[in-house]
Amino acid sequence: MFKAIDKWLPPYLMRQRPRSTGERPRLVIAVCDHFEPFHGVDKRSALDRVDTWNKAFREIAGQFADSDGHPPKHTFFYPIEQADDEIVSGIAGLCRATGSETEIHLHHEGDDAKSLGEILAQGQHMLASHGLLGEDRRFAFIHGNWALDNSHPDGRHCGVSGELGVLRAAGCYGDFTMPSAPSPTQTRTINSIYYATSSHRPKSHDFGTPVSLATNGFRDDPTKLLMIQGPLGLNWGWRKFGIMPRVENGDLTGANPPTMNRLGVWRRISPRIEHRGDVIFVKLHTHGAIERNSSMLLGRPMRDFHRLLAGSGADYHYVTAREMVNIIHAFEDGRSGMPGDYRNYLHQRTPA
Repeated sequence: MFKAIDKWLPPYLMRQRPRSTGERPRLVIAVCDHFEPFHGVDKRSALDRVDTWNKAFREIAGQFADSDGHPPKHTFFYPIEQADDEIVSGIAGLCRATGSETEIHLHHEGDDAKSLGEILAQGQHMLASHGLLGEDRRFAFIHGNWALDNSHPDGRHCGVSGELGVLRAAGCYGDFTMPSAPSPTQTRTINSIYYATSSHRPKSHDFGTPVSLATNGFRDDPTKLLMIQGPLGLNWGWRKFGIMPRVENGDLTGANPPTMNRLGVWRRISPRIEHRGDVIFVKLHTHGAIERNSSMLLGRPMRDFHRLLAGSGADYHYVTAREMVNIIHAFEDGRSGMPGDYRNYLHQRTPA
């Protein structure tokens, strides 16, 4: 877990958190799932995985609610290179039943801008045919193998420097790939919501401009892409061998479920927007189709976490990736009020 620490530890140590506003904290929570039903299995097992989610997550969505009365939501980032109508149809049914949504995940290698654009268009068509994208087919994105914008030092798992511009042109309204530590693709910018400017150099999202009241004009700039990062830092409350702090990167796994301790770390280091320091954007990630993780996400540990949130003393809002982007843009435009008021602020999606 300490690989790539040279990239992110210095900015982590130097970064100053926004001052507390003294207001009740408001958590905007998105679980971004690298949802890969075919991971290591055949189609029959992949279908079984989707069926397991359809049964158990519908029950969870009916059992819990956030401060707005919304149920827990999942964003299924589906790998579009694994197109399968039967699998995607099952995910679409789950999304319709629970208010969850599906976005684009992609593992690719050796592409150029043209071939990448074609792959994205095919994936958009496939998901849209199941009612999983809006009419404009705009989408959020997570890069497979973390190698966004050709960021792997060996040039693997991508091949497209300038990928941010290709994504933007295809209709991407936000990237949710980071953090990637311990991968060497990890950026030096951490715990941030910012605009990265596409260039023909690899890893152009290493740095960028934090979202603020001054950046709303960036939304219409075809060279800039909104980057929404999850938490990355040290957890001194959970130590290896009782000595070394563990790395917190927002990953939800069977071995590392959500806990009160982790929630405290997320509240401390997750991104905020400068003038809305009371709102904390908690972007978590997981690989939820894999049994060692799904048993936690659909079982007692995650259900206990929902109960924990209810007693945490914070306002909390379960959102999809799209809804998180909308809330960010609303505050970027200077809107006041509660985060939940802006779930459909710019990018809307009519349920299938």
